[in-house]
Amino acid sequence: MRILRAGLGVLGGAGETVNVSSGGVLFTADRRLEVGETLEYTIAFPPRPGSPGNTDLHCLGKVLRYEGTLADAERQAKLYVMAATIERHEFVRE
Repeated sequence: MRILRAGLGVLGGAGETVNVSSGGVLFTADRRLEVGETLEYTIAFPPRPGSPGNTDLHCLGKVLRYEGTLADAERQAKLYVMAATIERHEFVRE
């Protein structure tokens, strides 16, 4: 998951998708976003067998809730667990 924009600022940050449904996404990120903040993000799907490229899901939504933190031992960092809506979306094929 790539976080492109949060609120009025461009982030260019990375996150990891935990769970996706038709109405939202649960994800982790290395920066805590504020509840209610507008969010633009892309979820990358691996290519299907025989497909020439990836498919990305480009989304606009809002941060719904903050669920806590996790320790990332590999990067020696704290990850924030958050949920966001999917209010608008578009599939983008590369």
